[in-house]
Amino acid sequence: MLLAKIVGTVVATRKDPGLVSSKLLIVRPVDPKGKAEGSYLVAVDTVDAGVGETVLIVSGSSARMATGMKDCPIDAAIVGIVDTIDVPS
Repeated sequence: MLLAKIVGTVVATRKDPGLVSSKLLIVRPVDPKGKAEGSYLVAVDTVDAGVGETVLIVSGSSARMATGMKDCPIDAAIVGIVDTIDVPS
């Protein structure tokens, strides 16, 4: 599971039938302090997240276990919206 920030949206008028009516968002992994790290990903939104929010991402076979994504051709799914992060110093 990764922390990521939503930085944009993707519009695809033609896509796999399993992805019809799914929202696709561009995310960038972040560290617990919010600093960007890693490459951008396109993830399927399963929790109605929006641009600017910090979210939890699962990838690989775990992404296909997200609600409503069984047997869909996805590699990343947004499965949670982060309210707060507390990292003791």
